[in-house]
Amino acid sequence: MRQHAKVLWYDRARYVYMEFCVENSQDVKVEIEDNKVIFSCLNEDNIQMYNEIKLYDRVQPKDSREKRSDRSITCFLRKWKEKVAWPRLTKDNDKPVWLHVDFDNWRDWDAEEEGEMALADQYLDLINSVKNKGAPPSMDDLDDLDDDL
Repeated sequence: MRQHAKVLWYDRARYVYMEFCVENSQDVKVEIEDNKVIFSCLNEDNIQMYNEIKLYDRVQPKDSREKRSDRSITCFLRKWKEKVAWPRLTKDNDKPVWLHVDFDNWRDWDAEEEGEMALADQYLDLINSVKNKGAPPSMDDLDDLDDDL
């Protein structure tokens, strides 16, 4: 018996993330090609899970990875064209019932780099404000503490 694994996916500027939701998976095989992903494994009940996904656009297989945890297998697919949004994961207009958008991780990545730059500027300002404070304070008052003991 063979079933499809539930897949959550979301888009980022450089990567597309896919999470195959299979708890306690065994014999995990992920084949990442430039235009498709083939996933298979056994679940905890020894049922074979299998998904073949023809991707919306090309990815870079050599710069793509997968990571297994107790609850899922996550694929990080490096986009061939960075900073180009994927409106869907597959080429097909029809959405399979096992494919879901992960809205918890979906962000507006157009503004993501601007946010990162703002944080970096804020950190730099903080470092500069701390760096130029003049000479360190004298520690003369600590000598008085030694006399009291």
